[in-house]
Amino acid sequence: MTMDSFLLEPSLDSVKALLILDNDGNRIMAKYYDDLTWAGVEDQKKFEKSLFTKTHKANAEIIMLDGMNCLYKSNVDLFFYVIGSGQENELLLMSVLDCLYSTVSSILRKNVDKRALFDHIDVVMLAMDEMIDGGIILEADPAEVTARICLRSDDIPLGEQTVAQVLQSAKEQLKWSLLK
Repeated sequence: MTMDSFLLEPSLDSVKALLILDNDGNRIMAKYYDDLTWAGVEDQKKFEKSLFTKTHKANAEIIMLDGMNCLYKSNVDLFFYVIGSGQENELLLMSVLDCLYSTVSSILRKNVDKRALFDHIDVVMLAMDEMIDGGIILEADPAEVTARICLRSDDIPLGEQTVAQVLQSAKEQLKWSLLK
């Protein structure tokens, strides 16, 4: 055997799936980027069930399941998963997981639970799309992802806004009042 037989073709596709499951293992959100591994919804649900049974009581951050690197983080009643191939760099996948969790935490204003996630599910889906496109990692910086999804400053309470955001909001209100 030569070393060439072990080398794989380079690919930008790093992430096979992003998942958010509840504390019973039910799917809240899922984005699968590999149609060859999971042919349909039945295969996806079967994978999610086996993944949850392996991870819900474990005290680790990474497991190998069905030849896939599965990184996960849990909070109150949610489980966040990033799935990559068995040959993928775990540190790269961990940076995606940290970005996903930090972005969701920022969107939900540090109140990361199932109810708050359902209230803001559209923004969380947009954030997932800003991070990953077709399995290719576009952004792994939570601050950049949060800025890209354009949280409107009027959604943020005045006490949590920066001075620049308050001034920008005041300018916009003054401009609209003068234009009327």
